[in-house]
Amino acid sequence: MIRVMLVDDHALVRMGFRMLLADAQVEVVAEVESGEQACIEYPRVTPDVVVMDLSMPGMGGLEAVRRLLAQDPKARVLVLSAHEDTAHPRRVLRAGALGYLTKRSAPDALIAAVTAVAAHEAYVDPQTARSLAMAQVKGETSPADMLSEREFSVFLQLARGLTVAQIADNLKLSPSTVGTHLYHIKQKLGANNQSELTLVALQWGLIQV
Repeated sequence: MIRVMLVDDHALVRMGFRMLLADAQVEVVAEVESGEQACIEYPRVTPDVVVMDLSMPGMGGLEAVRRLLAQDPKARVLVLSAHEDTAHPRRVLRAGALGYLTKRSAPDALIAAVTAVAAHEAYVDPQTARSLAMAQVKGETSPADMLSEREFSVFLQLARGLTVAQIADNLKLSPSTVGTHLYHIKQKLGANNQSELTLVALQWGLIQV
C-alpha cells in the first residue's frame, strides 16, 4: 500500500483527496496545512509520496518542495496546484518534484499521478505537459523566467501583498536580504513598486485573486 502525506491548507480539499485515495487503496498517513509543518512531519512519517499544494500561507509549496528535497534527496513529491501557467511547473520540477497535477484534472488522474510518483516515475498532467511543450516550441517566456529561484519565491510573496518582514520570517531570510531581492526583482521586471509587481503576477497567471 502506498503511504501518502497530504499538504494543503484547506481541510475540505484534504478530505476529498483522502476519500479519493482510500478508494484506490492508498493510505493517508499524515495531513498538514503548511509547508512548515510538512518539513517537520516528513522525517517522522517518511511517506512514500508527499502530495503538496502550492498556494499556502507561510513559506508556500514551492519553498517546501525545495526544503524537503534538501532534507531527503530521495523524497517523492507530487505537486497539486490551481496554477495553470508554465512558470510554476517548470520551477517545481526543477526543484526536484517528480509530478505536477492541476486541480482541474479528473479524479482518476490523482490516483495515476500518486502511483507513478510512488514508483519513482515522473508525472505531468496532459494539459500542463502540452502547455510546456508549446511554450518551448514557440519560445514563449514569462517575465518571471528572468528571476532566480530565490527571487521567484520572494516575488510571489511580494505579489500577494506580504511585507518584507513577513517574507523574511516565512523564508527564514534576513530583512536586508529580502530587501536586496526586492531591488533586483523590480529592476528585472521594470516595476516601480509592490502594486506593479502584483499586476505583473496577475497578468501572467502566477497568483490568483
